[in-house]
Amino acid sequence: MIALLIISGVVLLVLFYGVAIYNKLIKLRNTVKSSWSDIDVQLKKRYDLVPNLVETVKGYASHEKTTFENVTKARNMAMNASSPADKAKAENMLTSTLKSLFALAEAYPDLKANTNFLQLQSQLKELEDNIEYARRYYNAVVRDFNITIESFPSNIIAGTFNFKQEEFFELESPEVERKPVKVSFS
Repeated sequence: MIALLIISGVVLLVLFYGVAIYNKLIKLRNTVKSSWSDIDVQLKKRYDLVPNLVETVKGYASHEKTTFENVTKARNMAMNASSPADKAKAENMLTSTLKSLFALAEAYPDLKANTNFLQLQSQLKELEDNIEYARRYYNAVVRDFNITIESFPSNIIAGTFNFKQEEFFELESPEVERKPVKVSFS
């Protein structure tokens, strides 16, 4: 009788522990989705700001058609990317073209003094900071989720219920970001 109680107690303990692990995995997965949504919101604000920025610069540098086309193309690619890896690649391209746009603005002193341009530039800087914070949080949550999926004994529960690892949202490496921006006045 005592052996049966002990065995029942152990089985219940293992069952409760399995439920606790499952609930933790669900919580982490939902936190990953929520934090990705936060990044998406910041990126959408950025995408909405880019056309205003391009139009402002166009008024001063209308002959720089290729730069404007590249920014617009990069923005569209970023908006249509779906996975974190695709989104990161597209964001790197958009960031690069925006750097070219700001480098172009350096050649036009009237544009650099334009209140609207300065305000848009400030808004973009703030959005870039918010995107960085959201990206760091997302990557931290993904790290915790992936560690939980790979760790024993939660990997048994994760495998049983088909939990899959999430992708990190990684931008270009620091070596790539340190390269100077190419500016062409063609």
